[in-house]
Formats: sequence, C-alpha cells, structure tokens
Amino acid sequence: MKLPAPRGPVSAAVIGTLSGRHALGDVVLERRDPLTDDDLQLALFVCYELHYRGWDGVDDRWEWNPALLAVRAGMEAVLEERLRALAGPVPTPAPGDIPRLLTEIAQQDGPPLAAYLSSRASHGQFREFVAQRSVYHLREADPHTFAIPRLAGRPKAALVEIQQDEYGNGVPGRMHQELFQDTMRWFGLDPAYGAHLGTATTLTLATNNLMSLFGLHRRLRGALLGHLAAFEMTSSLPNRAYGNGLRRLGGTPAATRFYDEHVLADAVHEQIAAHDLCGSFAAAEPEAAADILFGARCAMILDALWAADLLTSFKIQV
Repeated sequence: MKLPAPRGPVSAAVIGTLSGRHALGDVVLERRDPLTDDDLQLALFVCYELHYRGWDGVDDRWEWNPALLAVRAGMEAVLEERLRALAGPVPTPAPGDIPRLLTEIAQQDGPPLAAYLSSRASHGQFREFVAQRSVYHLREADPHTFAIPRLAGRPKAALVEIQQDEYGNGVPGRMHQELFQDTMRWFGLDPAYGAHLGTATTLTLATNNLMSLFGLHRRLRGALLGHLAAFEMTSSLPNRAYGNGLRRLGGTPAATRFYDEHVLADAVHEQIAAHDLCGSFAAAEPEAAADILFGARCAMILDALWAADLLTSFKIQV
C-alpha cells in the first residue's frame, strides 16, 4: 500500500518522515475533537499500518521507532480520552453479568443504514458503502487477532474458534477478506488492499483506528474483546439486509456471498463471543470486566456515528 496524501500538518509530518522527505521533528497536536479531526485520524492510521502490512518503500524498522511511537502515543491519548468521555463511566460488573450486559449494549438502536441499503440505496450509494468498508474488510479479523497471544485457556480457545471462521478455516478462497474482494469486483472497485484509503472518511479511519488502539495495547485487551463481541452480536441481521439490498440491485451470488456468509456465521459467533470469550475472560480476570463493556460501548457509538455520517452524505435525514 502506498502512503496516502496528507490531510494536515500532523499527517504531513508522519508521512513526510516515513517517505524520507524530512526528519520527524516536533509534532504539535491541536486540541480538537479527534473524531472529526481528519488530520489526526489519518496520521494515526498511517502509524498503525506499520503493524499490519506496512507501506511500500518504507523501512519496516519504523514500526518500533521511539520518536514515531512517542508521536503516536500523543494521538492515542487524545483519542482514548474522547472515547472514555463518550462511553461514560463503566462500573465494574460481576463477571456472570457480562453476557447479559453485552446483549443490552448490542440492542441499542442506531441509524437505519441497513434498512436503507436493503430497500432504497442506489447502485452508487451502495458502491460508496462498499468502498468505505473496504478499509476494514480487506483486513477483516486482523485487529482482533492481536488478542490471541494475550489470552489463555477458554477465552483463547473461543477467540481462535471465531477467527478460524473469519480466515476461512484454512481455505484462502473462503477468507472473509477475499470474499469481500468479490463484492468489490462486482461494483467495479479496485480490490487491492488499501486501494480506497485516499477517499476514506474521517469516521471510516476512526472506526479502524479504534480496533488498532485496542488491539495493540495489552492493557486494552478486555476492550478489544468487548468490541469484537459487539461487532458479532450486531452483525447477522444487517448483513442479511445488505445481501438483500445487493440482490435488489442485481448482485450475483459471488457478489453477495460475503454478506450471506455472515448471516449464519455471526449468529454462531454471537454466542461464542458473549459467553465463551467475554464471559470466561471476565471470570478469569474480573478486574478487566469493565473494559469489556467499555470496548462494546465504543464499538456501538462509533458505528452509529459512521452510519449517520454515511447516510448524511447520501442526503438522508438521520
């Protein structure tokens, strides 16, 4: 993936450094809302990508460069502060209450994006939805996989069970990342990894950065598990709607297979994530139980903001 064009002074400093145009120097962060700060979100995404597949022409040793990590830490602190304010105080729950509390969080209503895509969206609007989602779906499951070596026993086995399905149970053509490429091809979109980063919205970047923030910090592993649980528990019905909407537009079985696959898979994953993964993790590490709910709340809040933003771009009143 090629380095993107900067969107402000912070991303210009990070991208210019990685491309070899100048030394890093001092990076000053303005006190703005990070969820609307396009510059900060892109800079953070660029830093995080060093831990995934990296950037064309950029030395992999930048992944652990102390100066760049210090800049990243400053951006992460601003983002985490905003997330905790949005999520609100999270009292420490009894471990046995975690599945029920996750269900309550997952049942919160959000903007009617799935219903709109199912019944009314034009080809161009659905295409834009797919392009924005590609930033995540072309590396689907990867952020949550960071948690595997940080777990033990039943939680670890549960996460591996979920991730096996995400990665096609060892069959490359069934990996969800590759199934999504078929959807992109049907729309005439470039299916290459990161091809649509240049047009990614601020909230598209933020939803991806949220997963990386949780995934790359061991202290936030509970939040990462809660994020995954919320993701799985709210996925099956929307994906049914997406598949139906794509069929309404003439989508082929290959184009809709990504969404159809998630209807059944995520219905199973929902129970595994709530009980075997998060429930057993809370029982093993009760001091981290509140982090699970924090991660789930963040997942729901940012997904709702992202959906509302996309509907607004379609000129749909939310």
